Amino acid sequence: MPGASPKYLPAQERRAATVQAVIELAACRNPADITTAAIAQHMQLTQGALFRHFPNKEAIWDAVMAYASEELLTLIDTAAARADGPLAALQAMFDAHVDFIVDHPGVPRILFAELQHDRATPAKDRVRSLLEHYRERLLRHARQGIDQGELRSTLDPDALPLLFVGMIQGLVIQSALAGDIQRMKRQAPGLFALFRQGIGARP
Repeated sequence: MPGASPKYLPAQERRAATVQAVIELAACRNPADITTAAIAQHMQLTQGALFRHFPNKEAIWDAVMAYASEELLTLIDTAAARADGPLAALQAMFDAHVDFIVDHPGVPRILFAELQHDRATPAKDRVRSLLEHYRERLLRHARQGIDQGELRSTLDPDALPLLFVGMIQGLVIQSALAGDIQRMKRQAPGLFALFRQGIGARP
């Protein structure tokens, strides 16, 4: 429904718009401080209108992480499928992940906030599931790379996902400290080049 007012969106579009609103808000403020009132105000709605589509704030956060998980996994799968070989697939996944964060800077802030909860939440469970699915993909490419001789035969494939995800987390933290999300794109090539030197097969 092009041009529809936020007040008159169909239910599915309203839910999607709410997810985008939370991500936008999280890009510029602490996710823990984002209230349903703030979300409704950002969308120019009443809280009552918001709760017609979500029973509570926890359900909104769950929807945000569901969107982020599906979007990110689809992006890295698409990037890897276009790559020529396991090592190229790892680089394509890395680049796609960095691009996703630059386009959605609120997502990692929400993810880190969810992991700090000392209790189980649906959104936290989704974060765990995302990381596990991501790990499975990285392991598959690592093992293929070893089998095909692109990666070092002595490489521990179980360690590779930890380092891979850790690099991206480090870029996120550095860009947050600098207040410059574009810094990730500038630093990513050099960081992956160093990673590639460490895991690549010796000539």
